[in-house]
Formats: sequence, structure tokens, C-alpha cells
Amino acid sequence: MAKLKILEFPDPRLRKKASPVDAVDDALNGLIDDMFETMYAAPGIGLAATQVDVHKRLLVADVSSDQSDPRVFINPVIVEKDGVTVTEEGCLSVPGYYEEVERAEHIRVRFLDRGGDEVEAELEGLLAVCVQHEIDHLDGKLFVDYLSEAKRQRIRKRLVKDRRQAAVA
Repeated sequence: MAKLKILEFPDPRLRKKASPVDAVDDALNGLIDDMFETMYAAPGIGLAATQVDVHKRLLVADVSSDQSDPRVFINPVIVEKDGVTVTEEGCLSVPGYYEEVERAEHIRVRFLDRGGDEVEAELEGLLAVCVQHEIDHLDGKLFVDYLSEAKRQRIRKRLVKDRRQAAVA
């Protein structure tokens, strides 16, 4: 397994829309393993392939407190959603920033699992929020897009400045 580099806002590659996964094979399963290693090391609870510069419709998630519930969603599609919840979200691609975002409270999602089988699952709570957040990544959208333009620009400027200072150090 290998830890992957996570792209950070405002990197334009984060805006690229992901393409469907054509085949669930050894290469994809290797990428899935690398994504879990990267997500756990970050640490995070979800990671979309787009965030590691692989523009395929793939995301991994584990909202358990002890990394005991790894989930894989290949070509995920939200087929139904209801309810509204507002939660504080963060993002591995927007490090150090947390803001309240409104999402559906419950979702039904259709996807392929790691074995390539089609699954439909009802999700709620933190896992539902996480999957919606990661599907946004696959569509080229970030949680900062739910914020005001002024707030988004402040975050962008701060992250660029922090990166510039880290490069000099």
C-alpha cells in the first residue's frame, strides 16, 4: 500500500468531474487500499478518488471511531434523499477549516461494491453526510462552494499563503 498525495483547494484538478469506473479489477482494488491508507493517515472519514488526482467515480469512507467499518462506493448515485441536517464539515482538501453545511438527512445510494456487485443502501447520519460530501468531490464540487463568496475567498487566500510559507521554510 502507498500513501497518496491529497490535492488541496484551490487546485483546479479538484474541479474535474470524475468518469465512471469501467472495471472492478486488481488495479482498482490496489487504489482502494491506497485510498484507505491515505484517508486513515490524514486522518479523515472519507476520501474521493478526485482528491488524490484520480478522476474516477470512486470513494471510500469509514465513520467508525476505530476504523472498523471501511466502506467502498464505486460509481455511486444518490437515488433518493429526504430530510435536512446541518453539520459542521471539514475536508482533507481544505485542511484546517470547518463550516456548517446543509445536507439531506437520509439518502438511498446505488453503487458497486468492492467485488463489483451492484448494491443499494439506505444511509443516515454521519455516513449519509460523508457520502454526499464525497460524491460532491466526484462532481467537481467542494464544501466551500456552499459558503459565501467572501468566506470562500478568505479560505483560498489563507491556504495559498500557508502553502507559500511552508515552501519557504
